[in-house]
Amino acid sequence: MKKIRKIVSVILAAAIAALLVCSGAGSVSAQAAGRTVHIDACLIQGDTVICQLSGNAAGSDGMLYIFSDEVWQDGPVGNIVASVPAGSTSAAFPLGYNTAGSNLSKKFLVAVKQGGSFVQVSDEHYITNPEAMAAYSMPRRATGIKGILMDPTKIASGELQELGIQQVVYNMYVDQICSGPEVPGAIPFPYNEKMYYFDPGIVGHYDAMVMTLNNMGISVTMVLLNEASGVHSADLVHPLARDGFKAPGYALNVATADGTNHLKAIGAFLGQRYNGATGHGQIDNWILGNEVNARTSWWYMGSANLTLNVSEYTKAFRILYNEIKAYTATANIYNSIDQEWGRKSNPGSFLSKDYLDEFNRFILREGNIDWGLSFHPYNSPLYDPYAWNGPAVWVRTDLGTPYITMQNLDVLINYMHQPQFLNPAGQVRSISLAEIGYTSSFGTEKQEASVAYGYLKAVSEPDVDAFMLFRQSDSAEEMQSYLALGLNDVNGVHKPAYAIYRDLGTPNQGAAIARASQIIGTDIVAMVVNKVIWTRGGDGVVH
Repeated sequence: MKKIRKIVSVILAAAIAALLVCSGAGSVSAQAAGRTVHIDACLIQGDTVICQLSGNAAGSDGMLYIFSDEVWQDGPVGNIVASVPAGSTSAAFPLGYNTAGSNLSKKFLVAVKQGGSFVQVSDEHYITNPEAMAAYSMPRRATGIKGILMDPTKIASGELQELGIQQVVYNMYVDQICSGPEVPGAIPFPYNEKMYYFDPGIVGHYDAMVMTLNNMGISVTMVLLNEASGVHSADLVHPLARDGFKAPGYALNVATADGTNHLKAIGAFLGQRYNGATGHGQIDNWILGNEVNARTSWWYMGSANLTLNVSEYTKAFRILYNEIKAYTATANIYNSIDQEWGRKSNPGSFLSKDYLDEFNRFILREGNIDWGLSFHPYNSPLYDPYAWNGPAVWVRTDLGTPYITMQNLDVLINYMHQPQFLNPAGQVRSISLAEIGYTSSFGTEKQEASVAYGYLKAVSEPDVDAFMLFRQSDSAEEMQSYLALGLNDVNGVHKPAYAIYRDLGTPNQGAAIARASQIIGTDIVAMVVNKVIWTRGGDGVVH
């Protein structure tokens, strides 16, 4: 049975990939063929959406028709929301927010009548300013970049305050927060004229945690994952991820009406609940997925087609971006890729550079928004203990580098400075190093120096908005792979790296710098400021 499902999945993936190419998700030249009208912008103004148009197309009746499609639809098959004479420079239609016909997270295209049918004459475009309708615009808790993956069992221990933590990253499983009306105390949430329900116990856990962290003055970043384990969330799993393959994370469903609508409601619920004004705490940053270029791991889809995978991810990203920011204008929404820039350690993954390029291509084609980049510049291999002295074969300073670690982070920073990667205001996007850790499996001194090097390198980069150390406490499972990444061991005892991280960014930073410099054998500050990069050969000798 599994084999049959796998075959069906492969056939379906190929069919969808072919459909995407025909409908505009293929090459740029294919998209442009016959599309002589351009949607320059779709913006919310009050209760109205105004699409700005340029170019022209000849139809049999001299009119241009604006179609509103769901993300899973392609071509002029959705609802006609406006019609204007050919040559018009704008078209307006109702936003219809929180109605069955809401246009907030839909995509729009222009078509003309030819021979009794509609023909698409523009690329698709989304609303790009959902924050214009947000009821709340709370100040962000941006006090500094020093962050950590929190150990929830230690939230009351005082360690976060002692470490001087300014940001915390944590995981939320969207499949698990969902509920049904039969669950006692289920939280009802009416959205787009349908009732959705959320689990009171799990949501209550997040409420208490976020409020506690906020009261400590800590900014919260939440990673949204889908384990496909929820009883009330089967519709959230993408059809191409239902082939029985076992993965820690699955692609969200943007291919059918039920999953898409459920995802919209989840985005609206989270945006409303954690906007900082409704008594449940404030989440400043949302990350959709974890290392989504790692297809067979964290964002599984039974397709090895890069364009197809990125297209489906971008649709989910658009939905959550618009739904969350429609409630919380100041929230940042990030994608997530790993350090495998030019080399795959897992053949089932996509290169992070390729994924980033394709994601940005879709965003620019369908309406630029202020997305942020969540990047994980781990050492390569992950258990390598030297943050300041990586293997020469993996760490290079040119764009063709196999991996991007903290040593050659400038490669990524410079790449994001390119004009095509700037946000709508012409600025470099927010870059969050939302997961980065160093093992003590080969000696605590190496971990001490690596933590100091990583943090100081991050602070030296003005475009880096977060440095999230992974993790507060060791994971016994990870330690089996020599990844003792915590500042505490499995018994909760502080490692020497705890004191280093505690002192960094404080008046006591000098002691931490002196300790790290002693371990490395050179002035760590000079190394960072002067962008000195040491690498070693296969024999481990420093060159």
